[in-house]
Amino acid sequence: MLLSIHWDVDPEIFKIGPIAVRWYGLLFALGFLLGYQLVERMFKKEGIPLEWLEKLFMYTLIATVIGARLGHVFFYGWEFYSQHPIEILKIWHGGLASHGATIGILAALYFYSKKVSKKSILWVLDRVAIPVALAGFFIRTGNLMNSEIIGTQTDLPWGFQFVRASIYEPLAPRHPAQLYEALCYLTSFGILMYMYWKTNAKEYAGRLVGTFFVLIFTARFFIEFIKENQEAFEEGMTFNMGQLLSIPFILLGIYLVYNSYQKKKI
Repeated sequence: MLLSIHWDVDPEIFKIGPIAVRWYGLLFALGFLLGYQLVERMFKKEGIPLEWLEKLFMYTLIATVIGARLGHVFFYGWEFYSQHPIEILKIWHGGLASHGATIGILAALYFYSKKVSKKSILWVLDRVAIPVALAGFFIRTGNLMNSEIIGTQTDLPWGFQFVRASIYEPLAPRHPAQLYEALCYLTSFGILMYMYWKTNAKEYAGRLVGTFFVLIFTARFFIEFIKENQEAFEEGMTFNMGQLLSIPFILLGIYLVYNSYQKKKI
C-alpha cells in the first residue's frame, strides 16, 4: 500500500442552527486582519495618514471578493452562469478565482490612488502586494481545509487521500496542490517583507509589486501542471486557464522590476 496522508477534515468548525463557521471563511478573514495590521505598521513607519488605511482596507476587501467571483464566472464558468445569472450572487456556493481577484484589486487601487492617496498606483501596489501574498497563503490553506483545488495522482509519500473531495478515489493519493501554493505564497511574503524592511526596494516604484507578480504567478504556472483542471473545457489544452492567465502577470512583473532599475528613487 502506498504511503499517504489521510485527509478527512470537516470544512465546518462548528454550527449553530443554520449558521456554520467554516475554516475557509475564518482563514480568509484572518488573512485580511493580519494584512491590515501589517499595512498599519508600514504607514506609521512612512508617516502616512492612518485615515487612508480604512479606505484602503475597504477598497481591497470589496475588490477581492467581487473580482474573485467575477473571475470565476467569466474565466471558468461562463457557460453555466450565462444560463443561470442569479447564481453569480450565491458566492457561498463556492467559486472564486485568484486571477480575477488580482484584476479586481488592480482596478480598485487605481481609483484609490486617484481619489485617496493622490500617489502613483505603483506606490500603492508596492505596499499592498506584501499583505496580499500573506492573504494568498491563508486562502490556499482554506482551500486545503475544503479539500478543493486538489492535485493529480502521485506515489510520493506526502500524497494526500482527499476523502471529502468531489473526485475521491480510494488508494489514489494526490498532490496537495493547495499546500504547495500556500507555501510558495508564504515564501513570497517572506521575500517581500525582507525587501521592504531590510532594503531600499520600496524607494523604487514597481519593484515590490513586480517581484510579487513574478514570484506568485510563476509558482502558480508550474503548480498547475500537477493540479486537476477546474473545468471540463480545459481538458486537452496545452496550458490550462490558470496558466494562460498567469503568463501576462509574469511578463508584467518582469517589466516592472526591470523598469524600477531604470528610474530614480521616489
